[in-house]
Amino acid sequence: MKDFKKTDKQIKAVDLMTRYIEVLLEGGSRSGKTFIEIYAIIVRCAKYPGSKHIAVRKHFNHAKISLWHQTIPDVLAKRFPEYEYKENKTDWYYEFANGSQLWIGGTDDKERVEKILGTEWSTILLNEISEQSYETYELLKTRLNPDGDIKPLMLLDQNPPKKSHWSFLKFHLGLNPETKQPLSDEEKERQVFYKMNPFDNKDNLNPEYLKILGGLSERKKKRFLYGEYGDDTEGALWKTEWITGNRVKQKPDCSRVVVAIDPNVTDDKKVNSTTDEAGIITVGEYKISGEKHYVVIRDDSTPGLSWGAKACEVYEQEQADRIIAETNNGGDLVEMNIRNYNQRVSYESVRASRGKEVRAEPIADLYRRGYVHHFGEFPELEDELTSWVPGEGRSPNRLDALVWGITYLSGSVQGRVIQKTGW
Repeated sequence: MKDFKKTDKQIKAVDLMTRYIEVLLEGGSRSGKTFIEIYAIIVRCAKYPGSKHIAVRKHFNHAKISLWHQTIPDVLAKRFPEYEYKENKTDWYYEFANGSQLWIGGTDDKERVEKILGTEWSTILLNEISEQSYETYELLKTRLNPDGDIKPLMLLDQNPPKKSHWSFLKFHLGLNPETKQPLSDEEKERQVFYKMNPFDNKDNLNPEYLKILGGLSERKKKRFLYGEYGDDTEGALWKTEWITGNRVKQKPDCSRVVVAIDPNVTDDKKVNSTTDEAGIITVGEYKISGEKHYVVIRDDSTPGLSWGAKACEVYEQEQADRIIAETNNGGDLVEMNIRNYNQRVSYESVRASRGKEVRAEPIADLYRRGYVHHFGEFPELEDELTSWVPGEGRSPNRLDALVWGITYLSGSVQGRVIQKTGW
């Protein structure tokens, strides 16, 4: 692997980090955002002996894969080969010779969150904030309190999601995402956003990578190549306002919970590819003033064949009543993949007898009438909902799993046949 050459954009980003308390780096995929953030944190580790810094993602497993196993060792090898450090794989931090520590964390586990909140940090990196809620951002910010004369620094990055996301409201429009009131002048002076795209980092990329991004759909190209915020697609069944207007901050006490899967399996019972995701959406049912309402609890969509293990894990964690999965393609392979991990799971297969648009329309209407709520933010799912236009390409897997889950709970039999499989 060739040495990393710091780009003009990265040099500018570092300059911003010296002048602002909160720096949001946003733009397309592989534009060097996370690399330069980790670089800056390690510089601060060296400058301030005994200081503590942390890089956080929504899912701890994603933090391990992308930060612990990839970006951090890559930065150390290319920019700081002389630095001595130890790895602690119990609490997951790097400790340098001067006593400074760089931790990684996830906000998907109560125990890990408590550990993060129990420490005061000199630097907090919130990686991929499109996946994080404003509440999480505010909670973590309360722990940005370094010792002595160390300048506090909060770093954030993302591939821009929809304009309805709190990051656009706060950093671009200068509004408090909750109250929609203007931020104070003092808060505006603390923060800055800066755009970095893969074109800016082309000297550090495989020449074919930009071509790969250029071959994406227009919607994904806008986000991952050009680093632009998205709007609702004309003709889409769902509207952003239906989602944001009915979001809930507290998880309701549900009478029933199901984990719905839309497998990434073809007619010949093969996985489309190792990158195609299976939709895994957990939804619950509860009542408000005697009327049934539905809540999206989590999105655990995953690529390859690991969806069987993930679905069983979620089933146990959420104490779900059932796993349901579409079996129009894949047949017995779908159930087999689940039973491999949990023989006793309560499972039912669902098979479509009518088109996806027919199944999706009544669920979209439930959203319109305020009967479906999202517990927190699900950028990938919400992007699929507000971008899919019936008749234009296949419906995405997260959307399909959501539709199956709410259809199952609502008791609607339009467009589906339930095949009971015991347990």
